[in-house]
Amino acid sequence: MEIYTQSDLLTAFLTKEHLKGRKLGFVPTMGALHEGHISLVAKAKSENDFVVASIFVNPTQFNNPDDLKNYPRTPEADLEKLQMAGTDLVFQPEINQIYGEGMQNEEQVDLGNLDKVLEAEHRPGHFKGVVQVVSRLFDIVHPDRAYFGEKDYQQLAVIRKMTSDLKYKTEIIGCETKREKNGLAMSSRNLLLTADERESARVIYQALQFIKANWKLNGAKAILAEAKEMINSHVPLKVEYIAIADSKMLLPIESFSPNLEARVFAAVFCGRVRLIDNMAI
Repeated sequence: MEIYTQSDLLTAFLTKEHLKGRKLGFVPTMGALHEGHISLVAKAKSENDFVVASIFVNPTQFNNPDDLKNYPRTPEADLEKLQMAGTDLVFQPEINQIYGEGMQNEEQVDLGNLDKVLEAEHRPGHFKGVVQVVSRLFDIVHPDRAYFGEKDYQQLAVIRKMTSDLKYKTEIIGCETKREKNGLAMSSRNLLLTADERESARVIYQALQFIKANWKLNGAKAILAEAKEMINSHVPLKVEYIAIADSKMLLPIESFSPNLEARVFAAVFCGRVRLIDNMAI
């Protein structure tokens, strides 16, 4: 496994790989890797000739400085996991290799409703930062396919919109959320949870399953209220939002319709750690 830290050298090397006719799969990460990330690498390996993973904690997508400061970082363990997974190359840049002298948003993408609801409502500017860093990474790597987990479903929708609007030739592959044994969605932030908090957080998944099983009969408003109470009744959990929306533009849905592909989305604080999850219903 090769490790690159300079963007220009990486682009030059990968251009040669492309000229050989090799298909490049790309797994962008912010490190603190878990089995979910490794499953993305496995999927990329099964569909491409050469797999690149990146490790870069992007400052422009954090609207809370403390969140950026406290974000878990495990670089040595990350590299070991990527090597064991058979990753061909890791891009591990410093900030100046991504943004040069400044961090202004160069790419302008109209995200429409995707930048107004759910995560966007509670984390202003977050998805502009996502567009900024992913577009820059695509410009450096030029991947044929890029792999993202459905745990961050709204981010996946944003990246698909960005890829279409900016006319990238990269195919965006969404991969199923990986879960711990108790149902908690795997996340780098889970490293910040105590053992007791991790056990309490299982209720988030249980609440989503409850909504999936009951909302068609009882309607969205009533069942969401019940699910919110279910989560909030378990200390130290506190719901920031929980909502049912369509899977395309994430517009709110109040009642079941067979013509709509619905998902339930939730953001929940477990102590000081903010967890998100979603599920097709």
